Parts: sequence; structure tokens; C-alpha cells
Amino acid sequence: MTSAPDYSQGIDVERALKFAVQHIRGDRVQIVEGIIETVSPTWDHERAAKLVRRQIEDRVDELGCVEGSGNLDLPGSSNWYVPDIAVVPEALAKGGGALRPDQTLLIVEVTSESNAETDREVKRGRYAEYGAPLYLLVDRIEGSLTLFSEPGRLGYTRVDGPHPFGTSVHLPAPFAVDLNTEGF
Repeated sequence: MTSAPDYSQGIDVERALKFAVQHIRGDRVQIVEGIIETVSPTWDHERAAKLVRRQIEDRVDELGCVEGSGNLDLPGSSNWYVPDIAVVPEALAKGGGALRPDQTLLIVEVTSESNAETDREVKRGRYAEYGAPLYLLVDRIEGSLTLFSEPGRLGYTRVDGPHPFGTSVHLPAPFAVDLNTEGF
């Protein structure tokens, strides 16, 4: 009887996972706490992300940034995220690969039935731990928006919300934009 090979010695699991996820053809893929997940948002999910994008895009341009859903690496962990929206400086985006959460100005996640708890708990904690200055959670399941700021290793120390859809939500500096959430 042959036993399974022992890969625990000499293998950098983090590096192997992140290498593998970058070489999956055809799908957007992320790693959440060591589990590889395909990212295939519904049209309603995409619509909610678009509503945020439209409201911040002029300010993003003024700041010399881009908004998109590029890869975010969380070094030293088995996490590789593809946020719904990340705002990053143009200089870092041009020719860049994966960035770190602390290189963003804002990260937005939109919940779906399949990932609501991940966005509410796991990603919120990891984004804070890795220094993302602003994390906006658009919770389609709960019908609310919550803005998290002032990150630390134990989480975000400032929470604004949850605000029910229909309430204006203020994004602080450097954005200084009030989000209209009527259409969510």
C-alpha cells in the first residue's frame, strides 16, 4: 500500500498557492484562508459595484489613481484577494502585478449569498491587519453599507454604519465624497 507523499517539509505553501492561483486559466480566482475560490459575481453584484464606481470615478481621477478589481497579496498569509473595487495610485498600477492592501486608498467588497460572512468578517479583519486605510462593505444581504477606517492588527478602530440603503454615506479624505445609496 502506497501512502500519500509528505509535502510538509521544504515546501513554501504560501508561495505554491499564490503561484497556482495566478496560473488558473479563464477564471478570476482568489485564496481566502488557504481555500482557492473562483470569483463569479452575479449581475446584481456587478451593478452594486458599478454604482459605487460611478460615484467615485471623478475623484479617483483627480487623485491620480485607478479603480479596479486587481489582485491583492497578503504576504505571510495564505490569502490572495480579488476585491470588487480597489483604488490604487496610478504609479503603482502601471505595469504592476499584485499589490498589498496598504497600497490602496479604498477597498470595496459587495456581498453575495455565497460570500457574505467572508466579506463581513474574514476580509474585514485581514484588510485591517494589512493596513487598508478604508474598507467599504456593501452588504446586499443586509441592505446596508458600512465604512471601516483606522486599521490596526486587531481590526478597524473606527466603524461608520451600518447605514441602510437609501442613506447617504460619506467617504472621508482623500475622497470627500458622499455616496448616494438610493439605487442599491
